[in-house]
Amino acid sequence: MKRLWLIFAQTTTVALAVWFVLTLVHPAWLGKPMSQIITLNQSSPVDATPAASSYRDAVRRAMPSVVNIYTSKEIKRKRPPLLNDPLFRRFFGDRFDGQESQRSSSLGSGVIVSDKGYIVTNNHVVESADQIQVALADGRTADATLVGTDPETDIAVIKIPLEKLPAVTFGEASQLSVGDVVLAIGNPFGVGQTVTMGIVSALGRKDLGINNFENFIQTDAPINPGNSGGALVDARGNLVGINSAIYSRTGGNMGIGFAIPASTVKQIMEQIIREGSVTRGWIGVGTQDLTPELADSFKLPDTHGALIGEVVTGGPADKAGVKLGDVLVEVDGQEIVDSSAMLNVVAGLAPGKAAAIKVLRKGKSMELKLTIGKRPHIAAPQTEGDDQEGDDAQAEN
Repeated sequence: MKRLWLIFAQTTTVALAVWFVLTLVHPAWLGKPMSQIITLNQSSPVDATPAASSYRDAVRRAMPSVVNIYTSKEIKRKRPPLLNDPLFRRFFGDRFDGQESQRSSSLGSGVIVSDKGYIVTNNHVVESADQIQVALADGRTADATLVGTDPETDIAVIKIPLEKLPAVTFGEASQLSVGDVVLAIGNPFGVGQTVTMGIVSALGRKDLGINNFENFIQTDAPINPGNSGGALVDARGNLVGINSAIYSRTGGNMGIGFAIPASTVKQIMEQIIREGSVTRGWIGVGTQDLTPELADSFKLPDTHGALIGEVVTGGPADKAGVKLGDVLVEVDGQEIVDSSAMLNVVAGLAPGKAAAIKVLRKGKSMELKLTIGKRPHIAAPQTEGDDQEGDDAQAEN
């Protein structure tokens, strides 16, 4: 037995020695390594850095700037005709004379944009309110005064008389891309300040019939009633939009929310604070987009431009000689792609400014000169708070 064990030990030792020599002299004889048989995707040292598993820093930075807004207003209703009945009055007297009134309350959110007390929210949050109360994240409350509104973009500015306010940091909405992570902060259903997360689903959404001027950021971050006027921030906590509406058939979140870009908010907010209202250019036309069928009937090469369907009598366009059926293709040197582009370009021009416009009339290009007028107040599409449904809208300017 001892002899057999000695033979086994010697054989094993010799075999290991031969294997060691072969690995040094002819490693190819032992077969190919695994890395030469299949290729694996290996992360680089940079990719190996742990991914962000928390947005606590962004939330910690942005949340103090988001406030809860509580509004109330008195609603007066005419007395029902039944109360005028002599028999009714005989039994109940005149206690029901005059108008019936009751107070209606609603809630929303807002964002502190200046340590001077200025807060941006949605117009529909504070519209017609005779009382506006603001609750800060640090527990302080204050009554707010209305600085000004712009119903056509659904933006409003209010002000509170408090000090040491945590103003939000504005981000660059122009640097947003579809797929970027965003956080929505607000007061949904009045449950208290809440943060939800999603991504940017689309940019430049328009023709939804929500506002007259639309350039929405679409997001799937859950937004519900009460979130209106709250902040949409990027992964670093910078403000990129003001939450304005959701697309819903039930009143609840369906993963389609819309926010007004921070660039638009800043532009409108500054004008409201400076002047109390927003002034826009106007030329007095109603337009519609060109379809391939319309372009073909007007013998146009493509669908670029805005078809003039209405000319306001005595307006700037009327005085310049614009006619029904003209196709507006350029205003003040800026190309007009569609009705929405026309609306935004004209609105951005200062009233009183002399401008040249180009139209196509019966296939021929014409240049006309006019003086930009001041856009009259035009009511925004009917809204119901956060529960918005997009419809086809016709631009008017």
